[in-house]
Amino acid sequence: MTELQQRLAQLYLYTGRIDGVFGRRQENSVRTYQWARGVTSHGLGVYGPATWASLESETSRP
Repeated sequence: MTELQQRLAQLYLYTGRIDGVFGRRQENSVRTYQWARGVTSHGLGVYGPATWASLESETSRP
């Protein structure tokens, strides 16, 4: 979860503490990312393979 937070932070979608905990703030960041990119195959706010692939394609490995 830490890498997810770091990648979302690269896109200025996550501004919370990088702690590896999937909480409400991170869920909202994932939802915003999915909505903006049209990645809804797992449902908004649900972190799955499609979201990861999309996020990985536009961010660098932290």
